[in-house]
Amino acid sequence: MRSISPNEPEEGEERAAGFVLFRTIHQDRQYLLLRHQTDGHWAFPKGRLEPGESEVEAAIREIFEETNIDQLCPIPGFRETSRYHFRRNGQRIAKTVAYYLAETTQSEVSLSMEHTAFQWLGFEDAVAAITYAESQRILSDAHRLLATLGELREQGKQR
Repeated sequence: MRSISPNEPEEGEERAAGFVLFRTIHQDRQYLLLRHQTDGHWAFPKGRLEPGESEVEAAIREIFEETNIDQLCPIPGFRETSRYHFRRNGQRIAKTVAYYLAETTQSEVSLSMEHTAFQWLGFEDAVAAITYAESQRILSDAHRLLATLGELREQGKQR
């Protein structure tokens, strides 16, 4: 598969973007998961890029459309991709999703029609709830980065 720009997907290819979104409550980190209406899988907020949109622009738009969350603090240095295939109207689609990492102070979630439920979960519960292994890997990578950043911040305070 050749590389495609967000504005020129080949037939049967799709680009999407989303966030691994977290909040901190009493020093406990919780990750947001959404249950998809179509097949009930638990995953991160994400959606297709629209013409002319960057991945980050699409991710911000999608998080707002799917959750009504508009207060995001992106964490630099995190971009993970997931690639998979699915069928739509009998056609095989190759999908690439870019995930970014962001913190929010918002707890209220107002779901779109695409989802039936949401959960804010600690890391281990979130990993257990996520349906697909690829999303579990992405969450683990995000959690590891946040732990490393926290350790570096603590080391900086001790100097």
